[in-house]
Amino acid sequence: MNQANVVQSTAVRADTFLDDVLDGLSRPHKSLPSKYLYDERGSHLFDQICELDEYYVTRTELAIMQRHASSIAHQIDTDVMLVEYGSGSSLKTRVLLDSLSRPAAYVPVDISEEHLLNAAEQLRLAYPDLKVLPVVADFTQPFTLPDCEPPASHVAFYFPGSTIGNFTPPQAGKLLQQMASMLGQQGGLLIGIDLQKDLDVLHAAYDDRDGVTAAFSLNLLSRINRELGGDFDCDRFQHHAVYNTLHHRIEISIVSLEDQVVSIGDHAIEFAAGEGILTEYSHKYTVDGFARFARQYGFQLHKSWTDPQNYFAVLHLVIE
Repeated sequence: MNQANVVQSTAVRADTFLDDVLDGLSRPHKSLPSKYLYDERGSHLFDQICELDEYYVTRTELAIMQRHASSIAHQIDTDVMLVEYGSGSSLKTRVLLDSLSRPAAYVPVDISEEHLLNAAEQLRLAYPDLKVLPVVADFTQPFTLPDCEPPASHVAFYFPGSTIGNFTPPQAGKLLQQMASMLGQQGGLLIGIDLQKDLDVLHAAYDDRDGVTAAFSLNLLSRINRELGGDFDCDRFQHHAVYNTLHHRIEISIVSLEDQVVSIGDHAIEFAAGEGILTEYSHKYTVDGFARFARQYGFQLHKSWTDPQNYFAVLHLVIE
């Protein structure tokens, strides 16, 4: 990817960011897309969340990848272009890359440009013989895979962290359908899903005692201030996480602590005390339930791996 493409992608996102913020905050039930949590600071804060004792997700998925690396790599096969959605710090990716035989290329895809390019450079240093081809993109929208020479025999998508759980079922279905159309008949999807479990475990994971998750949420308001000319006072808002037992999901909001009016450029946004901005869902699944869901969008469960406590699962899905 050349620098011109990176700059163009960033400019488009800035315009879309403003439109999405104004649209979301003008609705009767205010909301903001979770993808905007991941600017440079947000990405670093999320990396810190992944290291918290309460946040079981990352260490559990990493343990599954380490324990079953050979079996997982065998499913993906050789000469693959491995495309990772939401690459982050790529910790789990290194376990996978270490086990793959002759990968043709690694393509990390992320909306946070600086974080992505820094992670890609670290991987180039760690794997000097591997083609690392970062793509700055919003992966919820169609994007073009980079050229690879020599060509890969097939493409595999890697979507770790149960990021799929951040989407509503219709949104997740649309993303899976998009993936299936991009993969073609020879491709496969390796995806992490968070499993349904004890509520105390879930609540602690999404509202940690050190307040890192709260800082991650409130950084979205700071980002609006920095990039869109907002005047949010973060001390007048609070992170709030609750589990919805009907829909099997954590719902995260930023709640106004008082009646107030916030400006974003020339736009005034009114908040009532106790009114929230929904920023994120985190759906929890069963393996069979997710397999049935994915089948509606062209995927069939090929193999799955989980941890001894059944907290998390890694699934390999193939095109039906």
